[in-house]
Amino acid sequence: MEHGSFEDQSKATFSLTDEDHTLANAVRFTLNQDPRVTFCGYSIPHPSDARVNIRVQTTGEPVSTRHWCGRGCGCGVRVGFGQSDPDTLTEAEKRFGEEKNQFPAT
Repeated sequence: MEHGSFEDQSKATFSLTDEDHTLANAVRFTLNQDPRVTFCGYSIPHPSDARVNIRVQTTGEPVSTRHWCGRGCGCGVRVGFGQSDPDTLTEAEKRFGEEKNQFPAT
């Protein structure tokens, strides 16, 4: 879920459920590699709440539709707010689910 302003798309907070430090720190690290990102950080509201809030602030520079992440995550998701390819995300979710099921739950 995204919490942000429609007037200023250079900053937003995303709330991810059923996630923890593992994903949040990877997302934070990857986004901070982009020179257009001025701030990216995350918080976990409470240890018993399986939710992560990720805050992203950018320079406001528009993202070209040809600019793809490709650094670190390898998922091919475009960098920027609201500029992801639904087919790419669906494929990434599918692959994640398949690979996740290969590991036993602890």
